[in-house]
Amino acid sequence: MSVANQRVMFVAAHPDDPEFLAGGTIAGMVKDGCEVSYVIVTNGNKGSGDRTVTSEQLAPIRETEQRRAARVLGVAHVEFLGYEDGELEDTRDVRRDITRQIRRWRPDLIITLNPRRAYDHFAHWHRDHRTTGRVVLDCVYPLARDHLAFPELLPQYEPHNVREVYVIQWERPHLVVDITATMDLKLEAIRCHASQVGDVKAVETRMRNRAATLGKDKGYSYAEGFEHIIVPA
Repeated sequence: MSVANQRVMFVAAHPDDPEFLAGGTIAGMVKDGCEVSYVIVTNGNKGSGDRTVTSEQLAPIRETEQRRAARVLGVAHVEFLGYEDGELEDTRDVRRDITRQIRRWRPDLIITLNPRRAYDHFAHWHRDHRTTGRVVLDCVYPLARDHLAFPELLPQYEPHNVREVYVIQWERPHLVVDITATMDLKLEAIRCHASQVGDVKAVETRMRNRAATLGKDKGYSYAEGFEHIIVPA
């Protein structure tokens, strides 16, 4: 798919997910003329090993970091749904709130998390990631499309057909995106998440190594990987 001039939405579980998982791809899409928006489902208020920081203190810190990182990549809009970190469930409220954002921003392409547990990268498949991925796919098809789903959203939020979905995939991805030209920008955006990045050099090395591994078979210096879904009309 040529993404030029498309509307793209990343629906993430936590602040920092877009940059760590697809920052190079997002930066490339913005450079190609896409309008990119983020929907961050939880407030990230459990994501710290610092025993002196409370959940109440952490949530606004992570929101500020996410907005700063989004600006680095050129992302136009960031919407926070405010659900509790680590406790996300597949409920009607969550499905309605994500459906509302899809109908509001009317993306052609959605990027989201993988609903399946992967064991090679076990620590990265947080339960909120899996729940978010599953809910987003249900909202794409059929909830955002069908006018009888969530009638309370009408007439303000009319149904919308999403054309394609990229699902984050690190093990044998079907779609490998070259991020060689945007790898440094991805790392700059990641550094904005200071509450999540302890040893900056170690994190950057890990990100480069992962991206190099994903790009190796395609001859790319750095890459990110996805499953590519064409949504039925």
